[in-house]
Amino acid sequence: MIYQKQFQVLSSEVDMHRRMRLSALFTHLQESAIAHTQALGAGREKTLDRGLLWIVTQQTVVVNRLPVYDETLLLESWPGKTMHLYFPRYWRILDDRGGCLIEASSLWALMDQNSRHLAFPEEYDIAIEDMSGERPSALPKRIKAQPAPALQEFTVPYSYVDLNGHMNNTRYFDLAADHLPPDLSMNRIREIRAEYTGEAALRETMTLHALSGADSWYFSGDADGRTVFRILLSFHPQAQTQSQNQTQSQHLSQPQT
Repeated sequence: MIYQKQFQVLSSEVDMHRRMRLSALFTHLQESAIAHTQALGAGREKTLDRGLLWIVTQQTVVVNRLPVYDETLLLESWPGKTMHLYFPRYWRILDDRGGCLIEASSLWALMDQNSRHLAFPEEYDIAIEDMSGERPSALPKRIKAQPAPALQEFTVPYSYVDLNGHMNNTRYFDLAADHLPPDLSMNRIREIRAEYTGEAALRETMTLHALSGADSWYFSGDADGRTVFRILLSFHPQAQTQSQNQTQSQHLSQPQT
């Protein structure tokens, strides 16, 4: 059975324009994946308690509209067919009228806590059933490395480190969002891609790189000569956002019950 959860967008999850922050969106995706994996019999007893860590390696999110404050949403998630070391997972987030706001896909893997190398799931009797069926099942898109100029040095603080012992993937979106131009409306965002190719540990310093395109922003982080992450944010041209603005304004103007 696919995973379903109804939730309401909290004030702590939105920005100054009442739109859900990207880090909050990816937190919902992350937590639902953990909850469903636990329900499918591959939770902490088979993984974390045995020195195995679930990690995400790639993500793609297609945004029809970002959720807004106080909106009631339905999140659906399901796993795809395991590919050797990688476990695909998919999501949809629907509004209270059944409209699809978000479609997402990701690749997860198991990592040995001590060696920090990927683990073979069959060696630990870990299997996840393919539930994709007739549902959308496009795998995450890769990100081409770009020669982006250095922006700043960033040292990983205590609050950014998760139970896996590295900077949590959701925090990279806060890092990226903090360096976007203030006049760039997140209401224009149409696609988010992320790749995690390394780890950033507590107090480790990364060099943050950024490059802007016509309607995109590319971010990456390097530490000790290795790439830790890449993020590509793609936006609609300004002229194509009028209907999105109207939809969001209509929702925000509705009286809340």
